[in-house]
Amino acid sequence: VGGIPCRPRPLHLAAAAILLLVLLTPRPASCADLYAVVYKGCANQTFAGGAPPPTVAALSSALAAQSASAKFYKTSSASASSASASVFGLFQCRGDLSGPDCSSCVARAMSSWRDLCGGAVAARVQLNGCLALYEISGFPQVSGVQMLFKTCGSGGGAAAADFETRRGTAFSQLEGGAGSSAGGFFATSFQQVYALAQCEGDLSNVDCSNCVTQAVQRVAVECGGAPSGQVYLDKCYITYSYYPHGVPASHLISGQQTAKTVAIVLGGALALGFLVICLLFARSLVKKKDDY
Repeated sequence: VGGIPCRPRPLHLAAAAILLLVLLTPRPASCADLYAVVYKGCANQTFAGGAPPPTVAALSSALAAQSASAKFYKTSSASASSASASVFGLFQCRGDLSGPDCSSCVARAMSSWRDLCGGAVAARVQLNGCLALYEISGFPQVSGVQMLFKTCGSGGGAAAADFETRRGTAFSQLEGGAGSSAGGFFATSFQQVYALAQCEGDLSNVDCSNCVTQAVQRVAVECGGAPSGQVYLDKCYITYSYYPHGVPASHLISGQQTAKTVAIVLGGALALGFLVICLLFARSLVKKKDDY
């Protein structure tokens, strides 16, 4: 059957450009990853009646209202009838989370207070993506560098022979970077070792750097040559992982770099699509001229 040869249409090319854009845009962490419980801390004492007072619900609402626009926030909720029912609380999101992811993570952590700690007068729930805690007024305080939780990967022999040297270099970068970065969040990689540090949002640069240094010293003792590990202190935490086949691309984009990287990717993909559409349009004009 005779007919007009099939030619690509600009619309098809635009769709291809959009597809390229989708494929190149960095993927956010999955909700399952963000919501996984790392650890919980629950006070032994409980509120009178065994249930949290209304001040805890008021505190949750105040924290939730800030979680879409801030990575860190702390406040208190006072009781008009009883000073003993006044509560303090805060949330801290990982520095590379988007606003919606932070908000969702904080909501999940706060909903876990009751599920994991019942009517305890203090509850601390650390998820992969965020921390949320409350405590009754006057609750005993601990040192900011007290270790609350640690976990170490298995199979120490799986890492490279000079693994601890590589990890030490990554840790040195953490110590320098966390104390000078916005919000106390810093991530780095060095020769197949990926490391991340997060300080409580209101720590000074010096206190953040000191806390991360303490965490680095603790993880070296606690985890030895383990290929991965996490150490959570009261005011900061660090994690590290060894990737024998190379650090995943998703880990190479830090919170401060994400927006810039996305802009470059979007601009490049759209420019490519526009260029090809222009070339196709020019080809179409030439073809029409030849037909005449």
